Amino acid sequence: MYVDGAIRAYLDRLASKAPEPGGGSASALAAAIGAALVSMVADLTVGKEKYADVQDRIAALLEECESVRGRLQELVQEDTEVYAVLSGAFKMPRDTDEQKEERTREVQAALREATMVPYAIAEQCLQVIKLSELAAEIGNVGAVSDAGCAALLAEACAQCAALNVKINLRSINDEAFVEEKWSGVQDILSISRDLKDRVVMVTYEKLG
Repeated sequence: MYVDGAIRAYLDRLASKAPEPGGGSASALAAAIGAALVSMVADLTVGKEKYADVQDRIAALLEECESVRGRLQELVQEDTEVYAVLSGAFKMPRDTDEQKEERTREVQAALREATMVPYAIAEQCLQVIKLSELAAEIGNVGAVSDAGCAALLAEACAQCAALNVKINLRSINDEAFVEEKWSGVQDILSISRDLKDRVVMVTYEKLG
């Protein structure tokens, strides 16, 4: 049932020669799945007497996680849209000096936009991992493995997003922008790795 309709159509297009979606969009989708897993853990904790002392925190966690999931779902589409703009810029005419200059401006602007989408994906992946840590610590222990899965998924997706940041940065002429965004995404990856490891450790401890 679940692989019919929109999911199948997305995966079929992803597997095809079509220029989009690609790795950025796919990483946003997989990270959204991670966020959904965290929401599930929270939802399975809400209203449970055993977890009465954490109900306010769990409710806040669920609300924040659903916001993150919504943003990641938007980024699934946004990544394909910025690619289309970039592709259009590359196809601009360059027969005259004026056309070449205009094309360069448009390509550089599109590359910056194409960089910022996977950068945003990486940022949201980090949020998923942070939320998964809290879910693993105070959420329904019967679903703690899902919190661990969420952290692992989101950290992998952050790395995927970083690859997409890098492939765009290598063609950008603004060295300050390149340095800023590459340094920023490296910081995100470092924090994500460490936090993911903690979540996985907590998950295994809870599993016994």
